[in-house]
Amino acid sequence: MKLENIVKERSSGVCELSSETGNLNFYEVLPTSGNEPERIILICDKALAQIEKREEPDSAYWEKILPSAMWSEVPGVQVVSWRMLNRFRNESWAADALDMMYLDEETLEWAKASGDHIGDGSVLLHKDSNGNILQNGDTVTLIKDLDVKGSSLTAKIGTAVRNIRLVHDNVEQIEGKVEGQSIVILTKFVKK
Repeated sequence: MKLENIVKERSSGVCELSSETGNLNFYEVLPTSGNEPERIILICDKALAQIEKREEPDSAYWEKILPSAMWSEVPGVQVVSWRMLNRFRNESWAADALDMMYLDEETLEWAKASGDHIGDGSVLLHKDSNGNILQNGDTVTLIKDLDVKGSSLTAKIGTAVRNIRLVHDNVEQIEGKVEGQSIVILTKFVKK
C-alpha cells in the first residue's frame, strides 16, 4: 500500500492536528529516515503555513488543538505538537502542556532535531511597508523613487514589480524586475 494511502487511512481523511477536513496536505516531519508512514502526517493549510513559518503564529488556534493532538499515538504528530508547543512555551497553556507531555527518548531526539526548542519561537516574515505578508510571486508597487545601484536606472514611484522573489536570508529584501533589470528592493519601499 502506498504511503499516502496508509496516512489517509490512519487519519480518516482529516487533519491529524486540528481535525479539519478541507485543504489537506501530506507533511513530512523532518528529518526523516526512509519511507516510514509515522513520519508523514496529514495536516490542513493553516497548520502547514504556521509550521513552515510562512504565517504569523496564531496562539489561539494552537491552544485549541495542541492539548489534544499531543496525545496522538502517531510519532510524527507527537513531534510536531512538541515543536509547536515549544514555540509558545512562554504562554501558560503551552508550558502546562509541555510539563504533561511525554515522548520516548528516540522521539524526543527527533523532535529536538529541528531546533524549535531553542530560541524564542518568533517567526520572521517578509512584510511590505503596511505590514502585509509578502510571498514569492506577489506583485508589489514601489512607494518611493529608487536609484538602482550600479546603473543609471531610477525605479519610479508607482512602478509595479511582478512575480517577486523573497531573499531567504534577509526578510527586509525582495528581488524583482524593473524595466527588464533584476534588482534587490527593500521591503519598506513597497506595498502589496
